[in-house]
Amino acid sequence: MALLAAADRAEFGFVRDHVEVSDSVLSKQMSALEDAAYVKVHKGYVENRPRTWLSLTRLGRQRFGRHLAALREIAAGNGAPMAAS
Repeated sequence: MALLAAADRAEFGFVRDHVEVSDSVLSKQMSALEDAAYVKVHKGYVENRPRTWLSLTRLGRQRFGRHLAALREIAAGNGAPMAAS
């Protein structure tokens, strides 16, 4: 999500290489995020070679922004205290 948030869209291979996972792992994650309407998968061709591009949807960008805000609150010490074990 963070990698996609920095761009309008990114090629599948670029994302795979930068997050250092296999094709199958990234494909499963992107399918789950697409099902949640957070990611849009675009298919096409470049010089007769199939390509897949990924982009965040408006909802995906909103949810990622909320996630970052929550992490910033936790890092600033404003998060909810953890329960004692």
